[in-house]
Amino acid sequence: MEETHELARRLGRMLAPGDFLALIGPLGAGKTALVQGLAEVLGVEGAVTSPTFVLMRLHRGEPALCHVDAYRLASAAEILDLGIEDWAEESIVALEWADTVPDALPEQRLEIRLEYTDDGRRIHFRGMGPRYAAIVEQMRKQ
Repeated sequence: MEETHELARRLGRMLAPGDFLALIGPLGAGKTALVQGLAEVLGVEGAVTSPTFVLMRLHRGEPALCHVDAYRLASAAEILDLGIEDWAEESIVALEWADTVPDALPEQRLEIRLEYTDDGRRIHFRGMGPRYAAIVEQMRKQ
């Protein structure tokens, strides 16, 4: 888990308000662990846990971190009903289980796919749009 936190801290230094992270992976793959690492570098105080039951948590930091869980949601409308658009411009949005609500995803985003293999955890980045492609390239260089 420490490697995931460190990777997330490196990523977090590159992010800005308005950025959208689409987190994809099976249960236990490390989606929440990645968000915890982001929260640390953003200066979020207090525990960062999965918002599975509350669906969305806003963590105050620099910038704020909007942590959303789509595990129990079935549509883009349900995501929008949470008020995510109210926070999207002034915070970093991290949406867990993003692959379950593809219609809710912005065209430009950073997709982060987490998986377990026999060799351990693997994390794949895919930048959708020029800003996110540049972030992926910078992550590869580090």
